[in-house]
Amino acid sequence: MPNAPKPTKLAWQSDATITIWTGSLTCLPREGPHMTPLTQYGRMAEKHWREHCPKMVRELERKGTLHQMLLEAEEKTKNEMAELRIHLMQRGSTAQQAHDQAWEMVREKYILLPPEE
Repeated sequence: MPNAPKPTKLAWQSDATITIWTGSLTCLPREGPHMTPLTQYGRMAEKHWREHCPKMVRELERKGTLHQMLLEAEEKTKNEMAELRIHLMQRGSTAQQAHDQAWEMVREKYILLPPEE
């Protein structure tokens, strides 16, 4: 493939290396061969958590579990929203209304956590 992404290796002072795969529209950090990229929900959660829950993020990073927790947050959000959308559409909501209502009902459970004190 002529336009296939090519990996670029970045070395940090700690001798840890990550690979950045770049294409025409994406730049995905990969910390290992089995690293699952985050979806929009995971990226939103990470941004929100870093801003509003920095102590929690530092602790998760210290334990090496931040990425896994972000994946779980997005998976739980996706699953609960899917169930709620079906239920809301059965009760007469349009697909867009059901999506919007489901997002409002679920977003603060996993993605937009309350700020730390």
